[in-house]
Formats: sequence, structure tokens, C-alpha cells
Amino acid sequence: MMRRFHRLLLAALFALAFVFAAPAAYAAKDKVLDIQTVTSKGGVTAWLVHDGTVPVISIDFSFDGGLIYDPPGKPGVARLVSILLDEGAADLKSQAFQKQLSDNAIIMGFTPGRDAFYGQLRTLTRNKDLAFRLLHLALTAPRFDADAVTRMKNANTDSILQSMGDPGWLSARTLNGMVFEDHYYGTPGYGTPASMKAITKKDLQDFVHAQFAKNALKVAITGDITPAEAKAALDAIFDGLPEKAAPAKEVKAVLHHVGKTILLPLDVPQTYVVAAEQGIGRDDPDWYAATVMNYILGGGSFDARLMREIRKKRGLTYGVYSSLAHMKDADMIEAFMSCSNAKTAEAIKILKREWEKMAKDGPTAQELADAKSYITGSLLLDLTSTGSISDAMNAMQRDGMDAEFINRRNALIEAVTLADVKRVAARLLKANDLTVILVGKPEGITPDITIDKPPGMTPPAAKPETPAKKK
Repeated sequence: MMRRFHRLLLAALFALAFVFAAPAAYAAKDKVLDIQTVTSKGGVTAWLVHDGTVPVISIDFSFDGGLIYDPPGKPGVARLVSILLDEGAADLKSQAFQKQLSDNAIIMGFTPGRDAFYGQLRTLTRNKDLAFRLLHLALTAPRFDADAVTRMKNANTDSILQSMGDPGWLSARTLNGMVFEDHYYGTPGYGTPASMKAITKKDLQDFVHAQFAKNALKVAITGDITPAEAKAALDAIFDGLPEKAAPAKEVKAVLHHVGKTILLPLDVPQTYVVAAEQGIGRDDPDWYAATVMNYILGGGSFDARLMREIRKKRGLTYGVYSSLAHMKDADMIEAFMSCSNAKTAEAIKILKREWEKMAKDGPTAQELADAKSYITGSLLLDLTSTGSISDAMNAMQRDGMDAEFINRRNALIEAVTLADVKRVAARLLKANDLTVILVGKPEGITPDITIDKPPGMTPPAAKPETPAKKK
């Protein structure tokens, strides 16, 4: 509990410091951000936004790969690695490592993802050398001590068991498990109680050795650090990593159960609904038109069509929203809401009707103008701290953008026409192709498929014991 308290306190203090680092301090004239590209002597390249206004440094980085490096039959290795990297490294055991972080206001964190393994570092400038050293040790010499592994396995298992009573988590797990049932995207990223027992120290070490490599690395740095200092930092942190990651065979995901309604019964007063269909890639020329279309349909505004029709006019849900989910091997358009069991059928009917209406008629000119105004105007609001800027830059790197993209982005949105959105809506929105996941006890709905457990969460069957031979 004390460790969690210290982390929350440090996060709050850093947030207060970062919020004063306004984007204007980072931007050259007529630019949103002035991004420099720096390359260290060791060959590590990073994007840098330099500003000395506040004495803090934020680093976001990622290794391409993610869950694809989880060994077959052992989901959750990436998750365990992510929560064990700061549990001791080199000659520093867990308590000593954590004390160095907390005593020096250093925030370090790791997150497993479908397509990448993410890391972040936040430090005061005066503590940067120690922060860089600790991150270097975590990446190159994690201890994975038995007591720490056991403790984190138990904590993660408890988290999984708690999540299995959460309808929101169950709906997401059911969607991924059913739609991606023959792909690694369909495996439970946090693992299962059974896989937690099966994972070994060697599995953790193999994951690190396979994925943490310079050719898979993308780095973004923001704050009180010069280009020369940034180059030195890159080698201080990432020197010692192998040059190349282990090869991993990527396979494009084919969506399954298209157009089906899938029910996971749960005795709760509300039904959680997720609807999804084939989406659009980030590198598709129609991405920006799709972004505008999604905002109008259900992208978070109270004036979005889904919110207006399902919540404001009829009071069927507290909230409903849609999003574009783009991944390396799959893309989806998704919608989310929860409704009382008695109102779920009506809410789904209206959602599909609005899907069809947008596909048929597209938006109005006023909806287009309002959407473009919000999307372009909100860009700077998303870049109000060193951490948000380094995170945004790292996301751009993973999406294959160049360093000047952030300065062109609003022009690309402004260039979207009414005809573009109508064309893209007709291309993408297929109400009959929506896979609808229901978790709850919805009334008046006959599902195509009913399951009794979230996909991938059933423990493997025990092997029968071999009968003892007679002597």
C-alpha cells in the first residue's frame, strides 16, 4: 500500500509540474511542435522536443512486437514482465530499487500492448543520470527474483479474478476472444489464473531477450534536455540491448462471427454492449475522413448522433460512444454502451439505425463544420504536458508518421469534404456486419451464440493420471 501511495503522490506532483509546460514553449513559429531528430553514438534515434522552462524530462519508448512474443499457451508473460521490471535489477533487489525511485521522485512504468511493449520515464532534471541508470538496469538486467515473481503472479491473478466479475471487462474480453479467436489478438493479455501458475522465470527472460532490441525501438523525449544530452541519454539507457529482436511471424487477423449477436449471461441489472465491424487502417488515405465521420457518429461529444438519439432523446443509456481501433494486423470500428436489461434491444436497434443512416446519407454540412472545428481545436489541449507530448510523439512513430506530421495534421482534417465523409461512411459502415457482444440478461433478444465463460479464460483440462503399474 505504501508503494502505491508513493507512486500516486509522485504522479500528482509531476502532473502539477508538467501542466505548466505549455505547448507554446515547445513550438517554433507556425508550428504545433518543433521536433528534432537525434541519433546517439550507439545508433539509437529519438525525436526530441527541447524546453528548459520546467526542470523535468519525459521519455516514452516502445518496442515493436507486444503480445506476439507471449509463448503459446502461456498468455500473460508480457504482463508479468511489465510489472516486474522495476522489482529489482542487477545488484538492486526490489526494495532497494523501489527506494531509489521514490526517494528521487522518479516515475518509471511499463505496459504490454497488442503490437508493442511500452515504457515511460519521468524525472526531475537534477536526477536524470540516476533515472537513466535505473531504466538501463531494468531493461538490460532485470532480476526476476523468485519472491517478486510469486508476489506479482498472485497480485495479477487477484486482478484477473476481480475482472471476471466486471461486465465491462467481460464484454471487451468476449469481443477480442470471439472476433480474433484464431489470432494472438484473441488471447487474454493479462493471462489467466492457470497461465500465471505455468509461467517460469525462463519465460520472462526469453521475452525480454526476444523483444528488447534496438531495431524494434522507438523513442520520444520532451523537456529540459539538450540534443547533446539527449544523445548521451539514449546510450546511457539503451546501450547493451541486442541489435535485432527475435523474428516473429505476423499474420493478418480475419474477423470472425461477423454480424452475429453473442451473449455471455451475467446476473446484473444492466447489459453491457459492444458492437464492432471491420475498420480502416491508419495508413489509409481515407483515415482523416473516417476520423471526422466517427466524431459525428459517436466520437465522444454530447452532440454525436448516437449520444443524441440513444441517451438525450430516449434516456436508454448514460453514455454511448464509438471509436476507430487500428492495430498492426487488424482494424475495427467499435461502439460501446450499457443499458438496463429491459431497454437493451431498443438501444441496439437505434444504434444500427444510426449506423445505416450515416452510411446512406452521410453528415450534414453543419455537423461536418462542427466536427472539424472540434478536432482541430482540441489538438493543443492534448499536448499540455511534457508527458503528453512525448507520448503523442511515440504514437506517431509507431504509426509510421514523420516528425513534421503533427504540424500538418490539422490541415489534413480541414481538407476533408462533405463528399469525402459520405463516401467513407458508405464504404465502412455496414450495420448487418456488426458483431454485437452482450454481457448481462437482456430482454427480447435471441442471440446467435451463447457462451458460459469469457473466451480464453477456461483453465486447461488436467491430464489424466497414468495408472500405476502392477509390480
